Amino acid sequence: MAKFITAAEAAALIKDGDTLGIGGQGLAGWAEEIGLAIRDRFKETGHPRDLTLRQGCALGDWKDRGITHLGEAGEGLVTRWSGAHIGSAFALNALALENKLQCHCLPQGVIVNLWREIAAGRPGLITKVGLGTFVDPRFGGGRMNEAATDELVELIEFGGEEYLFYKSFNVDVAILRGTTADENGNITFEHESFINEGMAIAQAAKKCGGIVIAQVEYVAKSGTLNPKDVRVPGILVDYVVQATDPFYHWQTEGVYYEPAFSGQMKKPLSAIENMPFDEKKVLCRRCAMEVKKGDIINLGVGIPADMTKILNEEGYLDCATTCTEVGVFGGVSSALPNFGAAYNAEAAIDHGSMFDFIDGGGLNMTCLGLGEVDGEGNNNVSFLGAKRLTGPGGFINITRATPKVIFCGTFMGKAKLKVGDGKLEILEEGKFSKFVSKVKQITFSGQFADPNQTVLYITERAVFQLIDKKVTVIEVAPGIDLEKDVIAHMGFRPEISPDLKLMDASIFYEEWGKLGDFISE
Repeated sequence: MAKFITAAEAAALIKDGDTLGIGGQGLAGWAEEIGLAIRDRFKETGHPRDLTLRQGCALGDWKDRGITHLGEAGEGLVTRWSGAHIGSAFALNALALENKLQCHCLPQGVIVNLWREIAAGRPGLITKVGLGTFVDPRFGGGRMNEAATDELVELIEFGGEEYLFYKSFNVDVAILRGTTADENGNITFEHESFINEGMAIAQAAKKCGGIVIAQVEYVAKSGTLNPKDVRVPGILVDYVVQATDPFYHWQTEGVYYEPAFSGQMKKPLSAIENMPFDEKKVLCRRCAMEVKKGDIINLGVGIPADMTKILNEEGYLDCATTCTEVGVFGGVSSALPNFGAAYNAEAAIDHGSMFDFIDGGGLNMTCLGLGEVDGEGNNNVSFLGAKRLTGPGGFINITRATPKVIFCGTFMGKAKLKVGDGKLEILEEGKFSKFVSKVKQITFSGQFADPNQTVLYITERAVFQLIDKKVTVIEVAPGIDLEKDVIAHMGFRPEISPDLKLMDASIFYEEWGKLGDFISE
């Protein structure tokens, strides 16, 4: 039977040198009160120290909550840190940039399924995911700073083909979060915005002889929970911390609790706010033009996440199923600060199973962010700028197995634009180009891309396609001069399609109503 303790008592259970396994995304799944207690104990006593942190998604609200607390105590608490997305942990990021801890980033789908390999006692995960990207040992092995000397990935040959081998590791402490625990430590997730990888992390810790600590908001009498609602059985849970403040238990980064995110109600579609009319809406409209009836579409963080709002506004929400990599299907996907959640979702599966679906080719299309792109079609979203460590998130898994890959983003950084009357105008040119001579880090490799994939780079000024492993202009926006407004601001000269077209002018009007002209069987 699980023991009920305080967050301070939970922090005291963690020993110097322990490896912590932590699941979730944003504030969903993140045990804020326990994180604060670990930070405060280190400040007061100098212990625990030399911890290794293993996480999947970004954990935090991009402000002052989340795993960033474990960097606020300064050097010594954490010495090794790896995850798929680490951008929101500002204090840990600062330590990594100063080489005061080892920092690695690995594909999200690898991390969330590596927990299951550890739980089953297997030596690691063998996959083609990551070949040709910065996690390939030939291109960095996932290292994000000079201090990162550990080798987490090996290039191997199996059956005459190249694979990457991601090594299993020991898990000493699993730190989880759910909604309710009963007196026996059974954990439910009813108010969580998705089903995370908590079960797999708990199993991994128990296989390694470690402990499992869960933070919850409510405590129920034993025997009163619906057994099908229990996501982590009490036999795997050693300690439970009941949160003392709702501020430590938010459902997402943006809201304490939205019942339409967790299935307690369905929100009227008319109540979901449309996107304002600007270049971002134009981008989402152009992406929506690629949708076919029956498609299963993954939407990434940033501008892409809003594409379902276009489908909803235009009355075509039911023509395709959108999803996010955390395992939520259907409904209207939410952008930041609630990314990963969806209003009125139809189904939710656990994080690891979602990546089985993605890696197995279950998607028809994905729409992801555009960071910086070079002439070989490489896209970097994982290491942008000298002071910004981000990581790939699910990007590497998703782009490897999906037949149609769309990278979506504004052409220049911080340009002032005007859209309307069927055209685009540049009021003030941007401050930096996103199309560069060579990307800093390869998150998507144009040269390793499947030749049967359709790869598009959609901006408000032009649409590019990867053709014969070269970035090629296939459309230019009305009102834009290709040479002066596009090519002059690129770090390479793209190929120009002999069938160059204008982007459809209808998407540059405030009222559209023509999505049905593009969606087909």
